[in-house]
Amino acid sequence: MHRRAAALAVPLTALTLAVSSCGSIPEEWRTPAFLRMDDEQLDPRLPEVSGPVGEEPEITFPDEELPDEEISGVVNPGSGEDELVRADDLLVANVVSYQWTAPGEGEAVEGQSSYETGAPDLIRMNQMPEYITDVLVNQAVGSRVVYVFPPLSEEEAAQAEAAGQEVPEGASVLVLDVMERFGNGSVVPGEQTSDGGGDLPTVTQDDVSEPVIEIPDTDAPEDLTVEPLIEGTGPEVEEGQQIIVQYTGVRWEAEEDGSHPVFDSTWSRAGEPFDTTIAEGSVIEGWVEGIVGQRVGSRLLLVIPGDMAYGETAEEAGGGPAGPLVFVVDLLGAYDNPPPAEEEEPAEGGEGPEEEASPEEDTSSEE
Repeated sequence: MHRRAAALAVPLTALTLAVSSCGSIPEEWRTPAFLRMDDEQLDPRLPEVSGPVGEEPEITFPDEELPDEEISGVVNPGSGEDELVRADDLLVANVVSYQWTAPGEGEAVEGQSSYETGAPDLIRMNQMPEYITDVLVNQAVGSRVVYVFPPLSEEEAAQAEAAGQEVPEGASVLVLDVMERFGNGSVVPGEQTSDGGGDLPTVTQDDVSEPVIEIPDTDAPEDLTVEPLIEGTGPEVEEGQQIIVQYTGVRWEAEEDGSHPVFDSTWSRAGEPFDTTIAEGSVIEGWVEGIVGQRVGSRLLLVIPGDMAYGETAEEAGGGPAGPLVFVVDLLGAYDNPPPAEEEEPAEGGEGPEEEASPEEDTSSEE
């Protein structure tokens, strides 16, 4: 389904790596003051954070020397015991970054607040380091967590500069609000009001399991067909948003033995939800046209002609599934992407960088 097998970076990953030029926290920073969920009291060196979860926090920096070790803690526990964060979840979180520059002094890092951008971070717990995830596991959705990373040493600052990274001034502070979680096997709520059928594929899905897709003995529709099997009530998906889905795909055309095997599915990866940008160049055209405008919480049957997928023939598909494709998609969530970074204005009297021609989309590595 993806046009390229490229990993999606999230802003939180960049933030956590930026606090150390080598991308890891020294062991001696982690253990002395790292607070677990069963500790009775927060470390008094943590900044004071106030305001409701889900809104830009207010922060007060302690009037004491900056810590020389990592400290963290849950400053606002969530209330939903049935929605606890698991070690393999995909989290939707709002993250704000600060620099604690001196005793009692600090400031927000410009452009590093998802409350400002309106674009939350999507955090894959199993791809994050333990010093981030340990404090999150078993916390409820709606929790607020604060992390403090000590100032870089002279050696680490030199390494960061050599790598072209901006060296943070003082200690780095992250405030993370857990807004939603999606675990392995997450599906949209409700019962199917349609299973397709007739001249369309028939879809059967029992609870938390991969859907069974039966292809009728007819020709595929010539045009893109979208059949809601469960009609969601959430917001409509907009082009360019980040979406979170479960999906299964089969070819309409049968194999020599008459079967229609699954060529790609999140369920073959333990039901781990998939996230991507719903836009041209990120996913096939049939996904963009079929999903944009649908409501979060929907289960969709998509029948996509080959010219809106990977190609009509094996040669056109370049190793991907050829011909008309059938997908069953659970639309779990949709969120705005951060706005593109603004380009710096060239100095007065100077010349800006030379423009390069935009390359044509590379389809040689399509799945």
